[in-house]
Amino acid sequence: MEFRVLGTVAVATEDGAFLALGPAKRRSLLAMLLLQPNIAVPVDRLTEALWDEEPPLHSRTVLQGHVSRLRALLAEHGAEAYGIELATQGPAYVLRLPETLIDAHRFEELVTLARGQRSPGDAVLMLREALALWQGPALTGTVPSPPLQAASHTLEELRLASVEALAEAYGELGEHGRAAAVLRTEAVAHPLREPLSAALMLALSRSGRQSDALEWFHRTRRLLADELGVDPGPALSEAYAEILRTATPLTPPVPTPDEPELAVAAVPELLPRRPRGFTGRHAELTALGLAAAGECGAIALVTGGAGVGKTALAVHWAHERQSDFPDGRLFADLCGYSDTPARQVTVVLGEFLLALGVPVQRIPETEAGMGALYRSLTADRRMLVVLDNARDSEQVRPLLPGGDHCVTLVTSRDRLGGLVASDAARPVRLDELPAADCTALLAAVLGEDRVAAEPEAAAHLAALCDGLPLALRVTAARLAARPQWTLAALACELADEQRRLGLLRVEDTGVAAALRLTVQQLPEQARRMFRALGLHTGSELDRYTAAALAGCTPDQAAAALDRLAAAHLVVESGPHGPDPRTRPDSYTLHDLVRLYARALAPEADPDGLARLLDHYLHTGLVATATAEPGSQPCFTLPPGARRPAAVREFEDRQAALAWYEAERATLRGAVAAAVAAGLHDRVWRLVLLQWPLILWRVRDGWVPLLEQALESTELEQELDAQSRTRALLGWVLHEEGRYDEALAQLEKAPDLARQAGDVTSEAIARMNLALILTQYGEVDRAGDLLGHALTLAGRARDRSTEMLAHQHLARHFLTARAYDLAMEHSRRGLELGPSPEAVPRRVLLRTSYGEALAGLGRTEEARHELATAAREADDHGYEEGAAAARAGLANLADPEALPPA
Repeated sequence: MEFRVLGTVAVATEDGAFLALGPAKRRSLLAMLLLQPNIAVPVDRLTEALWDEEPPLHSRTVLQGHVSRLRALLAEHGAEAYGIELATQGPAYVLRLPETLIDAHRFEELVTLARGQRSPGDAVLMLREALALWQGPALTGTVPSPPLQAASHTLEELRLASVEALAEAYGELGEHGRAAAVLRTEAVAHPLREPLSAALMLALSRSGRQSDALEWFHRTRRLLADELGVDPGPALSEAYAEILRTATPLTPPVPTPDEPELAVAAVPELLPRRPRGFTGRHAELTALGLAAAGECGAIALVTGGAGVGKTALAVHWAHERQSDFPDGRLFADLCGYSDTPARQVTVVLGEFLLALGVPVQRIPETEAGMGALYRSLTADRRMLVVLDNARDSEQVRPLLPGGDHCVTLVTSRDRLGGLVASDAARPVRLDELPAADCTALLAAVLGEDRVAAEPEAAAHLAALCDGLPLALRVTAARLAARPQWTLAALACELADEQRRLGLLRVEDTGVAAALRLTVQQLPEQARRMFRALGLHTGSELDRYTAAALAGCTPDQAAAALDRLAAAHLVVESGPHGPDPRTRPDSYTLHDLVRLYARALAPEADPDGLARLLDHYLHTGLVATATAEPGSQPCFTLPPGARRPAAVREFEDRQAALAWYEAERATLRGAVAAAVAAGLHDRVWRLVLLQWPLILWRVRDGWVPLLEQALESTELEQELDAQSRTRALLGWVLHEEGRYDEALAQLEKAPDLARQAGDVTSEAIARMNLALILTQYGEVDRAGDLLGHALTLAGRARDRSTEMLAHQHLARHFLTARAYDLAMEHSRRGLELGPSPEAVPRRVLLRTSYGEALAGLGRTEEARHELATAAREADDHGYEEGAAAARAGLANLADPEALPPA
């Protein structure tokens, strides 16, 4: 068992699973005890940590409840075997355990050991192992109270000091590039921490990147002035002075009168090396060629999400087409999505002019002058300019060459619609690799034989990596470093959603890091929406669902989703299914993006999940009312339920049922999330609101969901809900042929409804019980129950339930060959439901009516009713009803199959 506070507060079991700790206050309680292990923490101190405002009068009772549940949870998972005990000690609580089970303790131990190492190599190993324990900001998921925020700040300071120590150890080894890579991420996250920026500047300079080091100094100097109104301190100033002392000045030769003013290079070549292991992308390469074939300075725009391989595609294509650009190829990484600041236009133009042969002293000082010279030098050339990793259109435009025969190739995580509109850029969208290309990429790194030996595992890895080349390359790197591992073993580890993003990281390269760079460039509203999406319980959503998650209006949600789609963080998939009314604006999150959003979810609004659940309750009630217009709502909303800013409406029954079908997996996820959060008053409602689809697709495996609903109704002591759930569960079990289990549920339902005082629930429960008693041969009792149910429905003036009672009575009397009574109940039921939306019951009643007519020997009338029932069922996609009606028609064609009149 392992306790984690360096990231989301969590408890991991030996098999890698995480305990369901419950709400933030319980995590906060655990965090406070873990921060002082084996020491009694007073109740007053714990109360201060669990409430960031004035605690309520009953705070001590709430605290005791959290202690009790945490103690039970630890005991349930064998904590005693690890020497773990949550004990009461007077007016305090103490968590006794071996401190090595706490990640923060191991972190501090490793950092202390690293300080005592004489060898910088050993220090590097220990510090890297220590920092690998961090899974995010310390104490994530806890209440933002002063004690916990102070503890989080202390741990974060220790982490930053360890990062600086790691960079220093790298520097002692002469690995200044690695030192810069380690420091860069933290310097971006903490731009006003001067020692961090000073260390980064020195590491950059010592790795030969003096211009980047100086640019970082000026960036930090401006931030200090703008944010704090101060000049750089001693650490930053001394680092700057050292860089200036050690920099080698550029002293170009002085031209003689015989030399031309500008000695322009013939063929500038700035392309990076050809990417290794590049595979597939034949369609995209062809599309890129077509986009670059336009006249008058064609601009090809490669767009796609983080890690999809845009740079690799662009550089590979540029190497393949070398002969098309005899006057050279320029390349610049614009760092639009990078830990380092975006490249300044003047810096890039300076590099391009130098590559084109312009002496340093002849380069203009202003951006306008540099741009004019650059465009004049490229005016008559056939050149390729690759502008990689662009943030926005404004960053690209000054770098476009001047010649009609030049081609510009831009890559970006954004759609850059402005560049398309203003400069006729031709987009080439890059999506995930197909499965065959994924396997080929793995084989390029691991070897054909190793991948061919486990084809199914290779395909599974490709699916878990979402077809992202970056994720696949990281996966291949892990396997290449461990030849004893099988592909199947790694696939098994990656299948754990809690660990997947962590496993898809090697050193400073990984999917989460790439996604972080995309997210940090978003406007605040879009960033807030992305974090909120981490609480979503499915892979697809519409603007109504997004609005509920983010606590905004659907229009605001649509604008934020559109911005996320432009950054390729969500995919706009359009209408869901053949009917655009089911979900007119559908967005999809790929698994890795969804997992990253989930990792950020603790930063989102803590009420987001409750709003999501209430959104589904309101929408489900509207869908039920549309699918079954005569039925009563199956529940009232729970106390405190929030009404969404807007609720989707459905035009007809088909649209409502299509919504249920489309949202089924998401609703199942919502039920699981509600259970985990202890919101049982939402759990059973989320299940029961699906009853129209349950009846429509009765044999579709609903039993586990209904059993969870029943457990929640019992926890909430909701008698009427227990009755409704048992009645529905019994009906489903009956339809699955599990008659004994069905009877056990249905026998209890009527009395529960009677105790609750709900006449309609009692009527439905009696009908469902009657159906199964018929299977046991108790026909008379079944008839009595159905008759009583009809009386109850009439007393409640519930036409829908009356119609259902007549339907079952008609079938009951058909079985008894009492055809007159069967026909009477069928007729009366049809008279109650003239609305065309009540299709299933109308079809079944009309079918019973036809069969009763056949039993009375009125064959032609029977044929007409059965044909009408079959046609109506076909028109509305009611397959089971159509089959039943056609079976009746088949019996008419076979005289021997007809019952005796």
